[in-house]
Amino acid sequence: MEKVSRRAALGAAAVGASAALGACTSDDIRPPAALTGRRTPTPKTSSTSASPTPTGTPIGDGSMSDTGPQPHQPPPPQPLRAGQRPPQFVVISWDGGGQTGAGLNSYFQDVARAYDARMTFFLSAIYFLPQAKKALYHPPHHRVGASDIGYFPDRYVHATIEQTGKAWLAGHEIGTHFNGHFCGPTGVSAWSPADWKVEIEHVHRFVAQWRTNTGFTDLPSLPFDYRTELVGGRAPCLEGSANLRRAASELGWRYDSSATRPASWPRKDCGLWDLSMQPIPLPGTRAGVISMDYNFMANQSGGPNGDPAMRPAWKKATVASYTAGFRRAYDGNRAPLVIGNHFEQWNGGIYMEAVEEAMRVMAQQPDTRFVTMRGLCDWLDAQTPAVIQRLQALNGAPTGGWDTYLRLT
Repeated sequence: MEKVSRRAALGAAAVGASAALGACTSDDIRPPAALTGRRTPTPKTSSTSASPTPTGTPIGDGSMSDTGPQPHQPPPPQPLRAGQRPPQFVVISWDGGGQTGAGLNSYFQDVARAYDARMTFFLSAIYFLPQAKKALYHPPHHRVGASDIGYFPDRYVHATIEQTGKAWLAGHEIGTHFNGHFCGPTGVSAWSPADWKVEIEHVHRFVAQWRTNTGFTDLPSLPFDYRTELVGGRAPCLEGSANLRRAASELGWRYDSSATRPASWPRKDCGLWDLSMQPIPLPGTRAGVISMDYNFMANQSGGPNGDPAMRPAWKKATVASYTAGFRRAYDGNRAPLVIGNHFEQWNGGIYMEAVEEAMRVMAQQPDTRFVTMRGLCDWLDAQTPAVIQRLQALNGAPTGGWDTYLRLT
């Protein structure tokens, strides 16, 4: 486990409601977003069972296949009617997306099913690459095969490939967390648009050629073509978003979640929807905390193995923070709430439990929709420019109510 920086944690909490700077003009405020180490805790049980993979047209070496439209999708979004209140969107996203002995990827697929939720898995594509083949990775400005998150053992590579296919069939989105997770001054913050394109090409290649690279013959093809499926991602440590967005725009992506933004309706930057996380209230303080498990852990314990006696209080505070951020939006401007997490067991797994408990609270409220990043883009693109502008102008609940504010007459 890498040591958590207290300075970085305070920086994450201090972002507050300040706006992230436009990525096409300058760098964003960037709190760290991911811990590079991994643990193998006691597995959680999961009811996810093997489901038949639809027969499709093989692509390339058969690592992927075209099986048609993705199943378990919501109805196509419609424009808001005059005076209609927007739904409350919640995006649950997972950085890394790996399946280890903890079984958290498959477990949260079960959680999602319980709440008719769709989630975004920001896959670290290096988790598809066996360590024996690390020489295939040529990261920009780093030695061949370098990776700050290491490589999975083959059994976890196998499990991650399997669960990625199942997640897509269950209706979830497969985005990207890229590969080597290089943070700091020598990491992705210094990458050019061309560097990002090199990294993204490696993302495509590791997913599209897993069958050749692993030699696994007992797994079905992924039921999608990743080159068309991949339309957005989240950079490691929320760094380098300016040049990433330039590259992503040229590649035809639809969104990016690699910065921070106020608790307001998304805007476009470089032609991409900025679906970054936002600060949410942190109980007992005047500060906000970016809506991600890492930032709670960094502020509460400064590391992944804090005082066990404090963990119940920390979990309670995390649940309260998520639900306060949700309530602020639900009763206010209805801006989408984006939550980012990792399949980790930091502080005994309290942040995993907190997400599940917060989802249970949110699901009880009418008009709450758990959607993917792609699904949120679909809804935003279905609205008229006038409605989007009115939503973006809101800092809180509209004066006079939604019926008046969005009547647009």
